[in-house]
Amino acid sequence: MKEESHGDRADRNFVELLQGARVAVTGVQVLFAFLLTVPFSPGFTRIDRADQWLYYAALVSAALASIWYIAPTAQHRVLFRQGRKETLVRRSNRYGLAGALALAVSMTTATMFVIDHLFDAALAGVTAGVLALLALWTWFGQPALTRSDQPPDGVAEPSSGGADDPRA
Repeated sequence: MKEESHGDRADRNFVELLQGARVAVTGVQVLFAFLLTVPFSPGFTRIDRADQWLYYAALVSAALASIWYIAPTAQHRVLFRQGRKETLVRRSNRYGLAGALALAVSMTTATMFVIDHLFDAALAGVTAGVLALLALWTWFGQPALTRSDQPPDGVAEPSSGGADDPRA
C-alpha cells in the first residue's frame, strides 16, 4: 500500500473529524433550539430555583457544545491555505472532545430538568446519573481503554516474528 504524505494524512483526518462533527452538530442544534424556546412557555415562571439552575446548565452547555463543534469549520475558513492543517486537526480533535463533554452535560441536565418537572427530584437525579455515566463510558471511557490497548495511529504493531509476518 502507498504511504500517504503528512499533508494527505492531515486532510483525511480533518475530513473525518468534520464528518463526525456533522452528526453531533445536528443533535446539538435541535437541543439548543428546544432549550431556547422553553422560557417562553407559560409554565416556566413557576419553576423553582433548583430547576432554574438545571435549565441554565443545560442551556449554557448546549451553547458551548455548539461553539466547540462549529469552531473547526470556522477556523478552517480563517486559516484556509495557510499551511496549518495539522495544527487545525489537533485543535479540532480537542474541540470535538470538549463539544462531546458539553453535549453530555446538556443532555443530562435537560433530561433531569424535564423529569424533575414531570415526576420528582429523586427519579430525575437517578436518571441523570445513569445517563451521565452511560455517556461518559460510551463516549470517553470505552474508547480510552481501546486506545490504551493499541499502538498510536501509524505505528507498526510489534512483530511476532512468525513466518507469515512480512516484517520478519
